[in-house]
Amino acid sequence: MKSSQTNTSENPSGSSPRDNPCFGMDTHVAALEAVADDGISYLLPYAQFLYAERISNPALEKEPDAPPEKMLIHFARAEVAVAGSGLKRLEHGVQKYELKFVKSADRRLAAAPNTHIAAVTVTLTNKNV
Repeated sequence: MKSSQTNTSENPSGSSPRDNPCFGMDTHVAALEAVADDGISYLLPYAQFLYAERISNPALEKEPDAPPEKMLIHFARAEVAVAGSGLKRLEHGVQKYELKFVKSADRRLAAAPNTHIAAVTVTLTNKNV
């Protein structure tokens, strides 16, 4: 007999690091982990999320091999800059507060070729906290 229920206990979000090493989604997160290219990991609470913007990468004018998109995620005390391609999926994750982590990865390691993160930079906007 077949069951009409799907097993969601293993992976309730439908995304795992094995799917794409650049980002993860989870419906039960309170913060975004941003792993910067220098190796420092920042945990930024969604309670301090201000806004996000997705634009074409201005670096394309000078570097033809630069990632085509750039996304800026603004928090009260930090800004996360993500460069890559297929960033609409990240934008959707931020909109629902489901984006769990972002980090850069080599293009060949990204299992889902639609979304790839080439660079992550975190800038603290006020270090006197």
